[in-house]
Amino acid sequence: MAGYDPVSYFQGDIPVQGRPEISVTWKGAEWHFASLANRALFEANPRAFAPQFGGYCSYAMAQGLLKGTDPGAWQVVDGRLYLTYSPEIERKWREDQVEYIHQAEGNWPEILYRE
Repeated sequence: MAGYDPVSYFQGDIPVQGRPEISVTWKGAEWHFASLANRALFEANPRAFAPQFGGYCSYAMAQGLLKGTDPGAWQVVDGRLYLTYSPEIERKWREDQVEYIHQAEGNWPEILYRE
């Protein structure tokens, strides 16, 4: 997540950069937070705030591909955080997000083990 506070995606219109000194390790990754309160929220229920599909691009996942993400290209759908590769891809993602989520869920997590 490039150091962005995952909790901040649920708190406003713009995600906030986290601070390295306010961090926690979860699932082998270091997560940064903008405040101690946000870190506490995450620690209480990390799955509620972690992005879907391991933080990979949700649109690419629907296509059966692994792509990185732009922390500024995102959407919360039904209480879940979805990241995308770019603002352009985010716009495409929004056109049929329900179907893309369904397709991406069909590819996750098996896609991680493809050669």
